[in-house]
Amino acid sequence: MSEEFEVRGSHEDVMDEAAERDPKGMAGQLAVMTAILATVGAMFSYMAGATQADAGLFKNDAAIKKTAASNQWNFYQAKSGKQNLSVLGMQLVDDTRKPFFESEVKRYEVEKAEIKLAAEKLEKESTDFDEKSEAKMHQHHRWAQATTGLQIAIAMAAIALLTRKRWLEKAVFVMSGIGLIVGTLAYFKV
Repeated sequence: MSEEFEVRGSHEDVMDEAAERDPKGMAGQLAVMTAILATVGAMFSYMAGATQADAGLFKNDAAIKKTAASNQWNFYQAKSGKQNLSVLGMQLVDDTRKPFFESEVKRYEVEKAEIKLAAEKLEKESTDFDEKSEAKMHQHHRWAQATTGLQIAIAMAAIALLTRKRWLEKAVFVMSGIGLIVGTLAYFKV
């Protein structure tokens, strides 16, 4: 003769009664919805962090290219200074030394043209990296907005479950939809 005893808390009776009364109703819907929203929100949050990191890397690359371009422009200015000194030298020396200074002026002109092309190329690359960074930051903001929308929907779901207000449950679905739409915009880089 074996008897089993079960000690139950008062809250367990209430939970059992609610499950029997509405197992697939509002509580069930909100529980599943909350789990899905939390999962999607975690993915959105990850993407927000990844795009922010990418934006930082592109901004760093832009700064490196900008510095390299600045170095090239400084080199260009140095060559200009030397070219100007050669022009002055042509004015100050006798005719026998003028050919040397003329060749120097021409050499500096050629070197400056090459340096200018390199500097302009580096500036273009810097601008391209800046634009990529801006695009990634925009996408990051979209992911962050989508994550926030889903977090609000999860909080609203908890309130709806506690208050058992059907209109609030509908608001959860609307807010979830907004979060998912913004997440879709982020995915397609809009």
